[in-house]
Amino acid sequence: MAVQQPAGPDPYFPDNGDARYRVHRYELVLDYRPGPNRLSGTARINAIAGPAPLAEFQLNLADFRIGRVRVDGRQPHYTHRGGRLRVRPAKPLRAGAAFTVEVHWSGNPGPVPSPWGGLGFEELADGALVASQPVGAPSWYPCNDRPADKASYLLSVTAPSAYAVVSGGRLLTRTTKASTTTWVYEQSAPTSSYLVGLAIGRLQTVLLGDPGPGGVPQHGHIPAQLLPRFSRDFARQPAMMELFQELFGPYPFDEYAVVVTEEDLDVPVEAQGLSLFGSNHVDGARGSERLVAHELAHQWFGNSVSIADWRHIWLNEGFAKYAEWLWSERSGGRGAQQLAAAAHRSLAGLPQDLRLADPGRRSMFDDRLYERGGLTVHAVRCALGDDAFFRMLRDWVRLHRNGSVTTGAFAEHVARFADEPPAGLFEAWVYGTALPPLPVLGDRP
Repeated sequence: MAVQQPAGPDPYFPDNGDARYRVHRYELVLDYRPGPNRLSGTARINAIAGPAPLAEFQLNLADFRIGRVRVDGRQPHYTHRGGRLRVRPAKPLRAGAAFTVEVHWSGNPGPVPSPWGGLGFEELADGALVASQPVGAPSWYPCNDRPADKASYLLSVTAPSAYAVVSGGRLLTRTTKASTTTWVYEQSAPTSSYLVGLAIGRLQTVLLGDPGPGGVPQHGHIPAQLLPRFSRDFARQPAMMELFQELFGPYPFDEYAVVVTEEDLDVPVEAQGLSLFGSNHVDGARGSERLVAHELAHQWFGNSVSIADWRHIWLNEGFAKYAEWLWSERSGGRGAQQLAAAAHRSLAGLPQDLRLADPGRRSMFDDRLYERGGLTVHAVRCALGDDAFFRMLRDWVRLHRNGSVTTGAFAEHVARFADEPPAGLFEAWVYGTALPPLPVLGDRP
């Protein structure tokens, strides 16, 4: 596993995260009441100081009331302003020392502001949903909010018994006591803070296909009235799972779940081991099947293999976009070459001022990044040929499982699978802005 953690603040979100330490594990104990939208929580955070002594550090946390903060059991000095919990331990922490932070907080959770609207914890008409990409995690728990700082999670959530609680990872226990039920989930694989998903609602649970011996358990959690449409729209997800394991390597987590809310969502959102869809994404006619493939592919590209910082987001979205095309190609739809040609035509009529390698914060979710990212992956496939291309993909996922990567690391990786260096490919597609000619499968020198 290769982990590439940037030494300084994220260039797009300098107020989020703290590179002076890393977190090993979060243990979160939450109590949520949907009616008053009331959340109270305790976090136990096991962390390791960086290569320099740590006189202070910060966690990101929205505007909650802080009940208590402890560092290794002792009361530190702390301030909590502007979404940052600044902590100064009673004694500076030694370089490389393991330490534990405990935080108690409570309040009425809501989305945190961003250039794309509110992100993170959202109260629904009857329940709640967490979709945090890229900086919404502090809306509901204290965290070192940087994508490369990946940790394991133990998440315990107590809610009224009429509500199901769904998170990524393995459900360890579900315990009912009087009118409440406590759900405990374990996500043992290292997870970025923004990829901790949560849904609380009146949901029915269904099994998606029979995983069989050694298979991946897949479940859907859906409002009862949407189940007939869901059953058709997600019927081919088990086949997607089989295909993506063939193309990308073994599924990187223990289980996979999808949640559909009663409300519409602008776009589906990935979390680790979990994807979140709106009611508008189930129509009973597989109208959003490409998005089902897209979110599933993120489990490999973005979740298991994560980005070192947000400049490299095309490595998440370009691969997920190309996975849509591969699913279409292998399931009787249009081939990847046809879909690449359509994307190329679309991009040709749009401004050509976006640089994949560093799109800037305002453009990191621009549709052009997704389409050009998919085209770049297609260009790599055309340059390598299918055999080398899919070997390259599987090796990329294997080498960087549970780690974080950069655009430069991917370019170096691709070069190792080319008969000759793919001259100019990355310069044109990733570091340049002008749209290169359409790459064509089989069009190799």
